[in-house]
Amino acid sequence: MNDNNRALYLFAFIIALGGLLVQTKKTGPSSEITNNEIMGHIRYLSHENRSGRHPGTRGSRDVIAYLIKQLKSYGVRPGANNSFIQPFDITTGIGLGGDNYALIDEDSLEIEQEYIPLSFSSNGETVGGLVFAGYGFNIDEESLRWNDYDGLDVNGKWAVVMRHSPERGNNHSPYSPYSSLHKKMLVARDKGAIGIVFISQIEDSSLYPLNYVAGYNNVGIPAIHLSNKVADKLLGGFGWSRQSLQETMNRSLESINFDIRGKTLKTNIGLKHIKTRAANVIGEIRSGNREYRDEYVVVGAHFDHVGKGGPGSGSRKPDQDAIHPGADDNASGTAGLLEIAQKLATQKSKLKRSVLLIGFDAEEKGLLGAKNFVKNPTVEIDKIITMINMDMIGRMKDSTVTVGGVGTSSVFEPLLDSLRSGRGFNLSMSKPGFGPSDHAAFYSNDVPVLFFFSGFHNEYHTPDDTWKHINLQGTTDIVNLVYDVAYHLTRVTRAPVFSEAGPKQAGTATGRRFKVTFGIMPSYGSIEVGVEVDAISKMDGPASRAGIKKGDIIKSIDGKPIKDIYEYMDRLGDLKRGMTVSVSIERDGEEMTLDVSF
Repeated sequence: MNDNNRALYLFAFIIALGGLLVQTKKTGPSSEITNNEIMGHIRYLSHENRSGRHPGTRGSRDVIAYLIKQLKSYGVRPGANNSFIQPFDITTGIGLGGDNYALIDEDSLEIEQEYIPLSFSSNGETVGGLVFAGYGFNIDEESLRWNDYDGLDVNGKWAVVMRHSPERGNNHSPYSPYSSLHKKMLVARDKGAIGIVFISQIEDSSLYPLNYVAGYNNVGIPAIHLSNKVADKLLGGFGWSRQSLQETMNRSLESINFDIRGKTLKTNIGLKHIKTRAANVIGEIRSGNREYRDEYVVVGAHFDHVGKGGPGSGSRKPDQDAIHPGADDNASGTAGLLEIAQKLATQKSKLKRSVLLIGFDAEEKGLLGAKNFVKNPTVEIDKIITMINMDMIGRMKDSTVTVGGVGTSSVFEPLLDSLRSGRGFNLSMSKPGFGPSDHAAFYSNDVPVLFFFSGFHNEYHTPDDTWKHINLQGTTDIVNLVYDVAYHLTRVTRAPVFSEAGPKQAGTATGRRFKVTFGIMPSYGSIEVGVEVDAISKMDGPASRAGIKKGDIIKSIDGKPIKDIYEYMDRLGDLKRGMTVSVSIERDGEEMTLDVSF
């Protein structure tokens, strides 16, 4: 069977397994949240047999079955259209596929030894001449000017550019925002290049790894990296080496460019994206109250982690090939979710509002499980009165727990003040609704949120985040507080009213300071060509005034194409106050152009 069918079969098996597991244990739900039960959940979830709970793996499927088993044993009903599972596909990797080759004149290059395609490269055959374009810069700022394409005819040719910048390693360098491979590709493409070839500085000894980066799409031109041996041979016939080029440009801080006459590069690129089926686990405690039962409190926690680490995984020790247990991140929050589900189930008759209990998958991949839910909600989003998120609640220190999002509704701070008495720990309350976890997707869709978090630590995203470091009593204390908050919100007569509290999107990683903002939250997980608008982050912002809406896909800005989130950021960095630009969008399959003023 094909991969999709295999995935569906596995999820069907999980559901059946969950049912069998429940039949073997007839114990009813407890009314207490206990240390022993919390630690039991954490130890199961973070056990080496779960292999770090990477989406799509056997360890992840074991966790999904475990969550279903527990929820069913508590009497929680399915919350995803008569199922506990809300499946979705994610891209988890990229690899070589198809027919890959490269020739300089008649010399064939060995892939992964003498050249490698980059993850954002387009597929297909390309042939043309070559030009050397320095560092690949086109900088025109008041304080910095550098144009490696000045006087260079690059149309229909490959642009050969050097990686990094004249001030390599200096994060505060004015060149940093222009030094990424993707940015240099964008400049080359705008200049008319048919492809881009990267060569290394003398400090680099190996080819750039072919790693998947979330958000990168096929950019429309091929992009490859040459080995040092091949690069020096290519440049040597023109009196240059990588070392002499690098030293001359770095010393003079001036561009060097030239036509690599008589040389032709022919490539065929064949890259394939590796898809994985992930799944949220959703349970529902349905209230019997006719007036309020169609309103929901969501209690959530992500159950995935970074697997065995490695480059691009998010591990803080990417060179270690070892299971990352994720006991705190986020077996602790998932254990809390289960205990709250169990206790709320015993109080079902007292609940005015219904409760959705969601174990999110693929949080570590960019909040993909939460984003999938808000795009494909099992209940109407405007019927969710609050989303409560627990992420890393297992390491309370200094008797303090952080609660984020208290500014997203005026009722939250007084509620927490009323519940904090006699807890034996302090609350550090933060107003902003956005944060690096699943609640951000809900906040971006105007849902009031609360985020419970016990703080970062040295074991975060390493193989050392084990159950032995858990502050068990602190975890139990936090879970009891979250239960009290959730229970209270199910019973209040007046639902919390959403208030905007801070931006609805994270800062960028480009290193560039933006002079303007669109006022949108762009999607990082979209596979569409272009940038999907996840939400309008400023109701009076430029995008909103121009008529851009949630769900629109931005295709171009000022006539320049947008392939992915990174191109969007680069284009945004070129805009200034007072400008009006045309923005091409796709809405419901139709393209339209809007004027956006800043």
